[in-house]
Amino acid sequence: MTKLWGGRFTKPTNQLVEEYTSSIHFDQKLALQDIQGSIAHVEMLGACDILDNIEVTRIKEGLRSIEEKVKNGDVTFSVEHEDIHMNIEKLLIEEIGPVGGKLHTGRSRNDQVATDMHLYLREKTYALIELVEGVQRSLVDQAEEHVKTILPGYTHLQRAQPVSFGHHLLAYFWMFERDKERLRDSLKRINWCPLGAAALAGTPYPIDRKMTADALGFDHPYPNSLDAVSDRDFILEFLSISSIMITHISRLSEELILWGSQEFQFVELDDAFCTGSSIMPQKKNPDVPELLRGKTGRIYGHLMGLLTLLKGLPLAYNKDMQEDKEGMFDTVDTLEGALSLLAPMLASMEVKAGQMKSAVTEDYSNATDIADYLAVKGLPFREAHEVIGKIVLYSIQKEKYLLDLSLEEYKEFSPLFEADIFEKLNPNQVVAARNSEGGTGFAQVEKQIQLAKEHLS
Repeated sequence: MTKLWGGRFTKPTNQLVEEYTSSIHFDQKLALQDIQGSIAHVEMLGACDILDNIEVTRIKEGLRSIEEKVKNGDVTFSVEHEDIHMNIEKLLIEEIGPVGGKLHTGRSRNDQVATDMHLYLREKTYALIELVEGVQRSLVDQAEEHVKTILPGYTHLQRAQPVSFGHHLLAYFWMFERDKERLRDSLKRINWCPLGAAALAGTPYPIDRKMTADALGFDHPYPNSLDAVSDRDFILEFLSISSIMITHISRLSEELILWGSQEFQFVELDDAFCTGSSIMPQKKNPDVPELLRGKTGRIYGHLMGLLTLLKGLPLAYNKDMQEDKEGMFDTVDTLEGALSLLAPMLASMEVKAGQMKSAVTEDYSNATDIADYLAVKGLPFREAHEVIGKIVLYSIQKEKYLLDLSLEEYKEFSPLFEADIFEKLNPNQVVAARNSEGGTGFAQVEKQIQLAKEHLS
């Protein structure tokens, strides 16, 4: 038998079974983490006098040699050896002889793969946090430049009230800030070490699990060996966080698509982030934000897939759990690509301030301020609301906007109107007046930008 575990079997594995059950075509992504965990494990075996110094040195040298070959792309992994762990062990035995087989003392592939995934996800979580901050910097830079650029704010995709464009962009900054906080907080769960739990019940060897946990930068070992090898909730948490983050990316992408359309014309994306049509030469398609929006279902699917995979599994490890990796890998790749594109796309976006200004002077989004104006003069807000509703209806029927009406026309609806109503209706005044904490008033947006910068620093 050529299998490292073949002693129990009388027949070779059916070729179809071998190909179907092999995971090496995707879990080879864990090669460097697998070697990292193996080096920590063998050092611990030496420190605990389970292996002698000569054996430890030879195994470490062999692992370092394989590590270099992996980094240089000089290793060919084989389906015959099933997964990354067996492939690395087989390469080690070929490199240093039978002593390489002693590396597996006191551990199992079950705790080994769990450790690899913890190491991988920790590394990628830190990388994603950096990429999120890149997007946040682009948002802050654009917001700082456009504090006093005014566009219509929307509810129900209907123009509601004028807002600072900087304020609108910063809404996404804080969404991404919470995503970043969730990623940081998830490191508490990622930083549990499964190594040494063995197959499910621990090992009779006098190992030191704290030593390997410390060597690999984990906070502590899993307290329960069954939990250590069957737990995948740290991946579920990552996929959940990723689903929330891609939702935020998708919502921002949708706005970029709308704002860049002929109907809005609020922004123009740089040509480097758009494509053309094969048949309509005039087209400039926002393919990047459309694809970012489309990737949402992919990540949601990975979360639902892993939830479904785990929901009926008894403790401890089951072969079903081989299906836990591809969704995690793909989600990492998808988010890394999305965030890497989103930051420069936002940074290079042209903001059409004039078009936005036209929009807020040719609508009724300042109507609420007339109601506030009357309320300050003593008219109950509900009565003021009814008065303004009638004014808006009158304006629509006359094909006018609120700033087009004369003072005499306003007085037909209420004697409380004076000449200062036109100042109150100016979009700049409308926005500046909303100076409550967290509001769109220019002074508040400036404060918000400083707060955002503090979070980034």
